[in-house]
Amino acid sequence: MFLESIKRLFGSTTTSSDITPGEPSGVDPLHLAACTLLLEVAHADGEFSSQERAHLENALARHFALSPETGQRLLELAEAERRAAVDQYRYTSVLNAGYDVGQKMVLAEVMWGLVLADGTIAEHESYMTRKIANLLDLEPGYLATAKRAAAESAARSEER
Repeated sequence: MFLESIKRLFGSTTTSSDITPGEPSGVDPLHLAACTLLLEVAHADGEFSSQERAHLENALARHFALSPETGQRLLELAEAERRAAVDQYRYTSVLNAGYDVGQKMVLAEVMWGLVLADGTIAEHESYMTRKIANLLDLEPGYLATAKRAAAESAARSEER
């Protein structure tokens, strides 16, 4: 039991760095890293609401051009990653290596969209979003812009 805990701590389980494009999982490591972080934000308040799930599924389809089946598989793998993770650095380092500032901004906007999806901004969700943005080397001004864009998008969605 103790040995198993140590192995999990040091990443002996399958992680985003172990999954490469073209493997049987069929999951891009950038997609897996981003989805894992998005799930971390969604679960930060202790609840993953149906509104948050819908927002996340739409974001995966829109930004990653995934079929519903591939998106579901990605969510399952990312959820397993999230549960096994001891920190977010493993995932942000994958994204820092593979994303430019514009892609990180889009991710930050999706994170804020998740936070706003259920109509309340929980302190833990806000904290987790800021923490991840910091690990992605996004300046506070970029994060504020992403939050404003997510709020405007949410308002447009409510008007429809």
